[in-house]
Amino acid sequence: MALHHVKPGEVADLGPLDKKHSDAKTSAIAKTNSFEAIRLIVKAGSELPAHGVTGEITLHCLEGHVVLQLDDQTVELSAGQWIYLEGGRRHAVKGIKDSSLLLTILFAR
Repeated sequence: MALHHVKPGEVADLGPLDKKHSDAKTSAIAKTNSFEAIRLIVKAGSELPAHGVTGEITLHCLEGHVVLQLDDQTVELSAGQWIYLEGGRRHAVKGIKDSSLLLTILFAR
């Protein structure tokens, strides 16, 4: 089954998951030739291993608390906080609390 991507002008609900967090899964929101938006779900105690993405990225922590491990530093993100990373920057994400993040990838043209 194909993932549903919002169309231009369509509203996507990124509100708190609250009790639905235990069933939530990472899902694509929108994708074009120039960007992709993903709701990233990171459960407490889980980790996305170190990786790099070709395009520049932003991570906006919608709820919860994660630790972002970069090559040369560790950054904590809590609800309402946002970070920008250059393309190719290796990073790992570890859930401290059940978390929901808005990940945006900007593709080079």
